[in-house]
Amino acid sequence: MTIVKQNIPSMIIARLIIVTTLLVAAIVIQLSTVSFLPLGPFYILISSSYALSLLYLLLFRWDAHFRFQAYLQILFDLFLITAFVYISGGVGGNLYFVYILAIVAASLVLGNRAAYFAASLAAILFGALADGMFYGLIPYFREDQFRELSIGLLLYTIFLAWALFFVMAFLVNHLAMSLRNTREALADARRELEIKERQAAAGRMSALIAHEIRNPLAAISGSVQVLKNELALNAEQSTLMDIVLKESRRVSQSIDQFLNLASPGKEVFTTFDLSFMLRETLIMLNMSGDLDGRIAISGNFETTKAVFFGSPSQFKQIFWNLIRNALQAMPQGGSLSIDWLREGKDRLSLRFADTGKGMTQNEQERMFEPFYSRFEGGRGLGLAVVQKIVDDYEGKIRVSSAADKGTEILITLPLKAAKKEGGELRGL
Repeated sequence: MTIVKQNIPSMIIARLIIVTTLLVAAIVIQLSTVSFLPLGPFYILISSSYALSLLYLLLFRWDAHFRFQAYLQILFDLFLITAFVYISGGVGGNLYFVYILAIVAASLVLGNRAAYFAASLAAILFGALADGMFYGLIPYFREDQFRELSIGLLLYTIFLAWALFFVMAFLVNHLAMSLRNTREALADARRELEIKERQAAAGRMSALIAHEIRNPLAAISGSVQVLKNELALNAEQSTLMDIVLKESRRVSQSIDQFLNLASPGKEVFTTFDLSFMLRETLIMLNMSGDLDGRIAISGNFETTKAVFFGSPSQFKQIFWNLIRNALQAMPQGGSLSIDWLREGKDRLSLRFADTGKGMTQNEQERMFEPFYSRFEGGRGLGLAVVQKIVDDYEGKIRVSSAADKGTEILITLPLKAAKKEGGELRGL
């Protein structure tokens, strides 16, 4: 609908340009000849086109049914073109190619079906006009336009026009589809570039934060821990000390995520069991209080061994961030299933499916952007870190979600990096 809305003004302007060109051409021809040309009906059609264009602008301004407006304009354009063809001599006038303009507009503004609709209606109108004039049901506009036609020539002209209409509809649809795909690819590239720019900004910021905050924060946290252990504190003071330590750990985690996103350190690669690392991450989340019993976790990760060559710490970050994101999407409780999937010998896939509140299309498009979070208090770094790590392994992330219908995230990793060290999925 948005694309149709954007293209309607362009269609109106293009029509005005074409009509104005025809008007100027008619005036020049009229002034350059000594004989009088009966162009009154032509000027009436031109004036009607201007009046309709003004009406279209008013409708665009005050009415929100943009697709209906576009179809209405195409319909009236076809009738006006038929009138132009009629006053130019019908079959003998050779002006039927102007129908192509309406077919092109229908394809660019409304899509493939509209182009074939316009081509079909153009074929019906032109065929009816040609047959009507041939059999005398429709009189010629001027007597001097009459010429004797054989039925063979009439049918040849009609079928040639029909072929032209539908061939142009097919070609324009193909071109329009290519343009739309190119536009979408450019939009995706632009979004990816914006994400990369945000990541670069995160790198500069993380370096500054790490330098200015990390060391003093560690000193503060350590000092508070020592004081808590050595001083005789009452319950309220002990609670305040715990809050300081908890918030210090939270800020330290933020700094770590900044660094992992922008300038990750040198990782140690080894062959390990991803399922074991996943189970260990769940234990850590349970100990931290994130798993409070309201979320039921299931899946074949308990019995499946997923051998992979990579960095255990990186995959712990992936599991931690994805599971915490799923937990935040289920504040009232729910279920999370984590399953390994077999997708050939050279790929390893892991699916996270929750029953949370899901995401809109806009949220799905932005979920991996740094600093974007759809949760209150979120920092918008966890999923950006996940995407960066998966990209580093030349993997893919597919997201399927809808509002109030949960979210499914599928991570697919190639095993080519693990061929020498071993990479496989056991237990399925």
